[in-house]
Amino acid sequence: MLVIEKNALSEEIESYVKKYGDDRSSLLMILHEIQKKHRHISEFAQQEVARLLNIHPVEVYSVISFFAFLNSNPKGRNIVRICQTISCDMKGKKAIVQAIERELGIKVGETTKNNKFTAEYANCLGLCDMGPAMAINDRVYTNLTPEEAVELLGKVK
Repeated sequence: MLVIEKNALSEEIESYVKKYGDDRSSLLMILHEIQKKHRHISEFAQQEVARLLNIHPVEVYSVISFFAFLNSNPKGRNIVRICQTISCDMKGKKAIVQAIERELGIKVGETTKNNKFTAEYANCLGLCDMGPAMAINDRVYTNLTPEEAVELLGKVK
C-alpha cells in the first residue's frame, strides 16, 4: 500500500472515530464503515483502528473473523451467500449451489476473476422454514429453485 493511500485511509478511519467515538463500543460501527467503502478491512486498517481505539489488534481481528459480513480479504462487489443449514440441505440446497457455481464459473469460497461476485456459505440466514435460501448482498431470497437462483444472478450481472 502506497504511503499516500495509507495516509488517506488513516484520515478516513480518524473521521469514523470522531463520528462514533474512541472507545471499544465504537469498534463494530467503524469496521462496518470501512467494510462498506473498501469491501474488506485490510491489515493496515485493522492496526489503525486498534491504535485509535487503544485496543489490541487481535481484538479487532477477532471481531472481523466472528462476523460473516466483515472480511479481512477482498471480496467481489456482490456477495452471494448460500444458507448451509440442514433445513436448506433437505430442501434442495445442493442443486442451488451447483447452479450458482455453474453460472458464475467459480466454486463456493471463490471470487470471479472480474471481482464482480464472491460466493460463500452462511451458517444461517434465519429463514429455515423458507429454504433453500440465499442472499445477494443485503437482499435475501427464499424457496429457491436452481433456475430462480440463476435468474437472480443474471439480474445482478
